[in-house]
Amino acid sequence: MTSPQLQVFAEDFVFLEGPRWRFGKLWVADVNGKKVYTLTEQGERAVCVEVPARPSGIGFLPDGTPLVVSMKDRTLQRVEHGRLIRHASVAHLVEGEINDMVVDGRGNAYVGSMGYDLFAGAKFKPGNLVLVTPKGEARVVAEELHFPNGPVVTPDNRTLVVAESWGKRLTAFRIEADGSLSGRRTFADLGDYTPDGITLDAEGAIWVAAFANNAFVRVRDGGEIAEVISAGARRAVACTLGGADLRTLYCLTFAGEMKDIGKGLRAARIETARVAVPGAGSP
Repeated sequence: MTSPQLQVFAEDFVFLEGPRWRFGKLWVADVNGKKVYTLTEQGERAVCVEVPARPSGIGFLPDGTPLVVSMKDRTLQRVEHGRLIRHASVAHLVEGEINDMVVDGRGNAYVGSMGYDLFAGAKFKPGNLVLVTPKGEARVVAEELHFPNGPVVTPDNRTLVVAESWGKRLTAFRIEADGSLSGRRTFADLGDYTPDGITLDAEGAIWVAAFANNAFVRVRDGGEIAEVISAGARRAVACTLGGADLRTLYCLTFAGEMKDIGKGLRAARIETARVAVPGAGSP
């Protein structure tokens, strides 16, 4: 199979994370631009909300209310009428800033903690996953994760897969009835690929944004690499499947290195590719 070429969809952002397709629009968090945007399929953008403490992962409660990770103050915020309303604080449960998240069909949010202050040059420590229930109650449900990133949940709400960026693997858990995670296993050993944001497709394969490898990689359960799309000289940050038929792969890319992320450069953009297998709706 010949892999498609990425096409520029929208640009002039600082550093993008957390792409989601909901309600006929693409949602993205400009982490250092401190805004959440929505974009139509035609590329028309609007500011959904400003997040002073830096947004990252985005999710939605069963009634459609958006949730957004507020990184620096380690809270999860609801977006109501264009304003932020605190849904939960997880500061007492994590070390380092919180990052990406996924919300399952029951409204349970799974939030990843870096585990240490990456951008201050702190020494590596494993992070964790925190469950935040629809009522805003929080508890740790997985530990010893090597920089958890980009989680997804299967449509039956039974399996969660999270990227471990520094572990270079995707790790799967069984979701129990109370939202706890069990049965930890390796979904895919990614070899040299460093995973960041991920998205699930209808065949159960996962598209991985491989940050350090400048590529978007489709991997099957067990580790088989099915497809690779090059991002050229740009870093691959995150991706999601969307559009009316869920066959547009929206890819977030960045022109710079890890050390450049906090400099405020408008070096991020959204690129797209058409793929054969539609999305499964997660994250």
